[in-house]
Amino acid sequence: MPLLLRLRRLVLLLTALAAVAGCGGTASKADEETARNTLACQASGERIVVRFETDEARLLMPGGERVTLYQVPSGSGIRYTNGMMDLRGKGTDLQLARDGSALVPLTGCAPLAVPK
Repeated sequence: MPLLLRLRRLVLLLTALAAVAGCGGTASKADEETARNTLACQASGERIVVRFETDEARLLMPGGERVTLYQVPSGSGIRYTNGMMDLRGKGTDLQLARDGSALVPLTGCAPLAVPK
């Protein structure tokens, strides 16, 4: 194989490797902002992920069910509901109720870590 052809292939291979290497790595600013607005919590030993958006909270339940709650006025702290589920609290001190049952504390709530 002529030297010039081998050099071209080597340049193409190195260019492709550089492009692939640039795809991974650091999280984008959008990913970091999402992580700041997302909490991973525990309820009765199961993980619940809560993501706060403008006027709503989106929950990822332990079984994979996705639930959207809408912000409603609260005397103190936050309150989100969809009529069947209710999320209340202040900061990372949150409680969740389902179908009118008693509020269950969400423990260990912490910002979701962005992979680096």
